[in-house]
Amino acid sequence: MVREPWELSFPAEPREIAALRRVLGLHLKLWGLSRQRAAVQLCVSELVTQVIRQVGVGTPTTLRLAMKGTCVRIEVASPESNAAPTRCIGVPEEEGERSLAVIGGMAERHGALVDAGRQIRWCEITTDLTTPHGHGGGSRVTRAESMIELCGAVALPHAVNASRLTVARAKDAVVEAMVDLMRWADVHGYDADDVLDVAQARFEAGL
Repeated sequence: MVREPWELSFPAEPREIAALRRVLGLHLKLWGLSRQRAAVQLCVSELVTQVIRQVGVGTPTTLRLAMKGTCVRIEVASPESNAAPTRCIGVPEEEGERSLAVIGGMAERHGALVDAGRQIRWCEITTDLTTPHGHGGGSRVTRAESMIELCGAVALPHAVNASRLTVARAKDAVVEAMVDLMRWADVHGYDADDVLDVAQARFEAGL
């Protein structure tokens, strides 16, 4: 899975935050990083809120999501606060401290830098990936990958390119693998529905 950097420009407004959270949730799902969704959404909410408080409502802002090693790096870029005429005033200092504490509790690292007249607020969220473009989930996912590729090579020969399944056909290969396992269970005298129920219970329990 290739996780290419992704950017989105928007005006920093409170009403935009909910939409950003939804878009991030969908994007992280496509990246196979749903387990990091809550932490990423919360950190982005706090970073955008910092822009609103320190620079001003409606500030042109850019969100960038990328992999930094095996971490998800979030960058929220806006004009430098001391160059903006709409800078918010009267924001309690404890609000800023609370925001930093929230980000610090979720992120492995966080900070801010100035580059070409822009202030970039950033943080990095850890994942369970072993490589930036690999899969998380441990040994079970690794076994599943091998099984799906094998099933795809046999049942979906046109979907294989250089021994890798295309994204569009991967779901078909997963279904084929599950059907094969159910058929195996049936041939060996097991109730396929019972096997699926046990598997579903273990999956939901995180086992």
